[in-house]
Amino acid sequence: MQVILAQISDYFWGAWRFRWLMLALVWLISIAGWIWVATIPEQYLATARIYVDTNSILRPLLKGLTVQPDLTQRTALVSRTLLSRPNLEKLMRMTDLDLQVNSEQDKEDLFTKLSKKISLTGDRRNRSLYTASFKHKDRDTAKLMVQSLISVFTESALGSKRMDSTEAQTFIERQIADYEVRLKEAETRMVNFKQRNAAVLNGGVGKYYERLQETKNSASEVRLQLSEMENRRAELEQQLEDDQDEDSALLYTGMDEIQSNSPLDLRIQSLQEKLDRLSLRYTGRHPEMIQLKSMISELKLKKRKNRSGPSKNTPELLNNPVYQQKQNMLAETEATIAELKVRAEEYDKRAKELEAKVNEVPEVEARLKQLNRDYGAISAQHAKLLQRRESAFLSEDMEEGASTIKFRVIDPPFVPLKPTEPNKLLLNTGVFFAAIIASMGIVFLLSLLYPVFHNRRTLRQATGLPVLGCVTFIPSPDQERKTLIGGLVYASLALFLVLAFVGVNMSQDILSI
Repeated sequence: MQVILAQISDYFWGAWRFRWLMLALVWLISIAGWIWVATIPEQYLATARIYVDTNSILRPLLKGLTVQPDLTQRTALVSRTLLSRPNLEKLMRMTDLDLQVNSEQDKEDLFTKLSKKISLTGDRRNRSLYTASFKHKDRDTAKLMVQSLISVFTESALGSKRMDSTEAQTFIERQIADYEVRLKEAETRMVNFKQRNAAVLNGGVGKYYERLQETKNSASEVRLQLSEMENRRAELEQQLEDDQDEDSALLYTGMDEIQSNSPLDLRIQSLQEKLDRLSLRYTGRHPEMIQLKSMISELKLKKRKNRSGPSKNTPELLNNPVYQQKQNMLAETEATIAELKVRAEEYDKRAKELEAKVNEVPEVEARLKQLNRDYGAISAQHAKLLQRRESAFLSEDMEEGASTIKFRVIDPPFVPLKPTEPNKLLLNTGVFFAAIIASMGIVFLLSLLYPVFHNRRTLRQATGLPVLGCVTFIPSPDQERKTLIGGLVYASLALFLVLAFVGVNMSQDILSI
C-alpha cells in the first residue's frame, strides 16, 4: 500500500510542474465547449396522448350478424403507416412548413427531418393508448404539428375503415356475379344431362334395374298368357273339328277312309305321336310342346279347308247354339292371341332397349352425382356470399349510424415554456468536467515524457546506486512571497473558472425564459 501511495505521489508531483498548462487547457477547452453548447439550436417537444375506444355497445349486440373487424389491430396498423409520404405532405401543408420549401431537395430534406422528429407510439401495457410527439425549434409550430398529427391519425383510421368496407363489398359483389354465372352453367349442364339420359333417369337411376326386371316379368307373363290362349285355341279348333266330323260322318265315310291315308293325315298322326312322347318328359308350357300343338292345329285347319261339300255349312251346325258359341269363343281367342303377340313384342323391345343401356347406368349415375356435387358446392358458396353481402351492408350501416371507434384526447397538445432540448446545464457540466479530465491527461503524459527526481527513492530506483545524502532547498523570503502570489493567482483563476461555469449556466437559463 505504501508503494502505491508513493507511486501516486510521484505522479502527482511530476504533473504538478505543469499545473499552469493544465489550468490554461481547462480554460481553453471549457470556453470552446460552452460556445459549442450555446450554438446548438433549441428544440421544443410537444406531446399529446390519445385514447382509442374500440369497445362499442353495438359490437356484442350484433355479434354473428355483422363482420367484426379487429379495430385495435387496424388502428395499430394505421399508426405504423402514419408517416407515409402522402401523410407527411398533408402535415406540411397543415403546419405551413411547405412554405419553407424552395426546391425538390429541400422537400426531401424536410421529409427526412419530419419522419425522424414525428413519433406516434402505443403504450405497451394498454394498446388503446397512443402518445404523439414532435420536436421543433419553434414552440407554436411544434404544438400545431401535434394537433395536425392527431387529426390525420383520426381521419386515417376512420378512412381506412370506410375503405375496407367499400373494398369488401366490391369484392363480394364481384364474387357473387361470378358465382351466379357458374351456378347457371351448372344448372344448364344438369338439365342437358338429364334430357340426354331421360330414359335412364326416368324414376331415378336406382329404379332402372327395377324397371328392367319388371319389363322382363311382364314379357314372361304375356308369353305365358299367349301360350294359354294358343292352347285354348287349339282345344276349340279340335272341338269344332270333332263336331264337323260327327255331322258329316254318314256322308263322307268312304271319303274319310280314303283320305285317312292321305299325306296330311299321316303328318298329323306323326306329329301327334311325337307330341305324346314329349308329353311324358315336358309340361304343356314347354316351347317344343307349344310348337307341336301349333303345327298340328295348322295342319288340321288345312285339312278342313281341303274338304269340300255341305258338311261345313250344314244347316244343322249353323243352327246349333253350342257350335255357334264355340265359334265365337274361337274368334275371341284369336283376337286375344293377336293382342298378346303385339304386347309380347312390345315388352321384348323395351327389355332389349333397357338391356342395351344397362352398362351406361353406372356412368350416368356417377356423372349425375358429380353434377349434383358441383351444383351443391357452387350453390352453397353462392348462398354464403349472399349472406356475407348482407352482413357487409349491415356492418356499413352500423359504422355509418354509430361510430365503432371513438377517439378521445386524454392529454391535449402541450409544449413546455422552456426548450426541451438540448439540456444545456447537463452539456455545460459535461464540457467542464471533460475539460478537467482532458487537461489532467495531457499533463500526466507530459510528466511521463519529461520526468524529474523529487526524492532519493526515485533517484535510487532510476540509477540503481546508493544515495549517500541530499541537499535541501531553503527558499528566501522573496521566493516564498513569489510562491505565495503564484498560488493565489492560480487559485483565483481556478475560482474564476468555476464562477464562469456557474455564470454560463445561469445566463442560458435566463435567455431560455
